[in-house]
Amino acid sequence: MASAPDFIEYVCEQLAGIGEIRYRKMFGDYMVYVNDKPALLVCDNTVYIKQLDCLATEMKNAAVGVPYPGAKSHYILDIDDAALARKVVRIIEPLTPPAQAT
Repeated sequence: MASAPDFIEYVCEQLAGIGEIRYRKMFGDYMVYVNDKPALLVCDNTVYIKQLDCLATEMKNAAVGVPYPGAKSHYILDIDDAALARKVVRIIEPLTPPAQAT
């Protein structure tokens, strides 16, 4: 089941104010970019963020899951907590390389 278009719009609204937000449909679900850097995976109306050491404190109580078969485990981000979502994306954005042009 793919993510609903209104859900991806909600995800982007929750990140307002942290930079240029855009999304791209990929394989039936979405990648959310912040300042042209891949930040979040949105699959089946669930928001995933990489399990990086720099997020361990902020995401210590987060559930983990696999966004798609064969993927590594990711934190599941509570997108309803806009302050947390913006905080963790602000942490990873400077560490994330820009997306490669396709």
